[in-house]
Amino acid sequence: MNRPDLPRAPARAVVLVPACNRIIGLHPFHVAGQKYIDAVRLAGCLPLVVPSAQAHEIDELLDLADGVFLTGSPSNVHPRHFDEVVHDPSLPLDPVRDDWTLPLIPRALERGIPLFAICRGFQETNVALGGTLHQAVQERPGLMDHRSDDAQAVDVQYGPAHAVSVVPGGLLDTLLGGADFKVNSLHGQGVNRLAPGLRAEATAPDGIIEAFSLPSAPAFNLGVQWHPEWQARDNPVSMKLLRAFGDACRSFRELNRESVRERPRVP
Repeated sequence: MNRPDLPRAPARAVVLVPACNRIIGLHPFHVAGQKYIDAVRLAGCLPLVVPSAQAHEIDELLDLADGVFLTGSPSNVHPRHFDEVVHDPSLPLDPVRDDWTLPLIPRALERGIPLFAICRGFQETNVALGGTLHQAVQERPGLMDHRSDDAQAVDVQYGPAHAVSVVPGGLLDTLLGGADFKVNSLHGQGVNRLAPGLRAEATAPDGIIEAFSLPSAPAFNLGVQWHPEWQARDNPVSMKLLRAFGDACRSFRELNRESVRERPRVP
């Protein structure tokens, strides 16, 4: 019999969505883009936006989680986290997000919590695991300009920009059947040195890494440089990725429920 005075567990898998930090007017706010929240719901999960966390709170938050969804953002990962100085001071940073998402990422992966990382989240994951970034991809010899044109309408900015080549034998190959496809491109930073243990899953025509995974982690994890959340419902590739993430979150949830049921009751 259910106790009416006890909170009920959510019916859906709970996915943590770390917020960004903005000054709006004269006051600081924690914000999360609606398109990312919508994408978590398309995955069949319940989004839970987390404003920020102290180091001692990370495991408490992960105790609530069946998945972690790292969003894109206008801000960049601070280059001090990969031993560089700021290349362009005019670009936004978000040190509050850095300070707790960078330790959150390896902890979530160690605990077998499914993780989906997009754009900034993709870059965060590489840095959190020991990799480095190009701060200005467009300035590197032989690399394309992967930025969007802010003067264009948003549909144009998020429209298909270039193809990606799927690396054979990896997670993305398994999920998508190996066919190359086109993605949008709205980033200035990009992977320089891939973190130890990460596997490239897809590359752009100039060779820049567009997707990776950590095969040694016990659960689904995928980082992508593009924005699959944009109009995801109408994009077959995006929906395959979101469904795979959602399935992994539900599997994690069911496994945890079983372990809780099997624990001996304390008299």
